[in-house]
Amino acid sequence: MKHNREFEIAWQGLKPGVHTFQYELGDRFLEEHGANERDFKDLDAQVNLKFDKETNFFLCHFDIDGSVTVACDRCGDEFKLRLWDEFDLVIKLTGAEEAEMPDDDADVIFIPRNETVIDFANWIYEFIMLSIPLQRIHPDKPDGTPGCDPETLKLLNKLSEADEPKNAIWKGLEALKEKNKDNKRKTK
Repeated sequence: MKHNREFEIAWQGLKPGVHTFQYELGDRFLEEHGANERDFKDLDAQVNLKFDKETNFFLCHFDIDGSVTVACDRCGDEFKLRLWDEFDLVIKLTGAEEAEMPDDDADVIFIPRNETVIDFANWIYEFIMLSIPLQRIHPDKPDGTPGCDPETLKLLNKLSEADEPKNAIWKGLEALKEKNKDNKRKTK
């Protein structure tokens, strides 16, 4: 990964209070962090970082909005996936004797007081990746039908029906189910 100073904040020069930083992210950001081009491309994201400087700690709020092109897990076609999420991070300042702090909470980061710059690039990358769902499927159309390629869905349905062998264990249950349906029709 190439070192990029764009995402560094020199916190010692900031006055106490809330400071806002905005970042525009594209494919270059993903490439610099080693993201696989087959999985994600055409990243267009905006990250707003609200950095609240207090005496011994910093409260960081990340607001992510944008889109990325991904392949659908169901049909394989690419589509634009909307990204939107919020993350909070607490950064606590420690003295030299407290350099090794327990890592109990993932949302609390400890840094030594003599660190003058905080690099947010890796956290932003992690938060972008956490904004992408594990299962990526086309959103449904306004009429409620799947947004996937209809031909691919037909083929998948045909293959799944052919793959399902009839299990002899359930044969008796199916006969009982049919008999129950017939009895209900006769009583009406």
